[in-house]
Amino acid sequence: MTLPHSFYNRPTLNVARELIGARLVRVLDGVELVGYITETEAYIGETDLACHAKAGLTKRTAPMYGPPGHAYVYFTYGNHWMLNAVTEREGFPAAVLIRAIQPIEGADVMMERRMGRDTFGPGKLCQAMGITKSENNVDLTEATSSLRIEAGIFVPNSSVTIGARVGLNSTPEPWLSKPWRFLVKNWRIESGR
Repeated sequence: MTLPHSFYNRPTLNVARELIGARLVRVLDGVELVGYITETEAYIGETDLACHAKAGLTKRTAPMYGPPGHAYVYFTYGNHWMLNAVTEREGFPAAVLIRAIQPIEGADVMMERRMGRDTFGPGKLCQAMGITKSENNVDLTEATSSLRIEAGIFVPNSSVTIGARVGLNSTPEPWLSKPWRFLVKNWRIESGR
């Protein structure tokens, strides 16, 4: 079952934490690729100097101002696509960056697309799942969408590390050290929890 719009229309930090263990589903060339989400980061509003919305409403950031539960996909570092889930009320720019997945279905296809390398990184998971600009602004709550997020498995707080976001380079404090990153310990979700 896909997570509904109401799941995303909440405080971004809550959504970021509760996406841990959810199923990211991508249908690519008729094959369903699925992974448990194992790492997320929250980006919240124009005052968050690590958030793209610090530049205000632009063509690039427009999806962040749109309805919750949509994808915000952007290109960075000249060679990586990054997938975010838009959160909070429409008109307020916030999103959760999906930073890593643990493949559970279609792993062979994902590994081939990654030339045998892992999916622990936002650019890596997008490469593994074939997520590009064409998925920007897709409704992640649609059960028939080729990119969606479904309910997954519960991951207890004891299995999740909370810390500072990574890769922010020259972002000033206090934004550089905000504990807005959620990561499954040891990068793996054990089934049966």
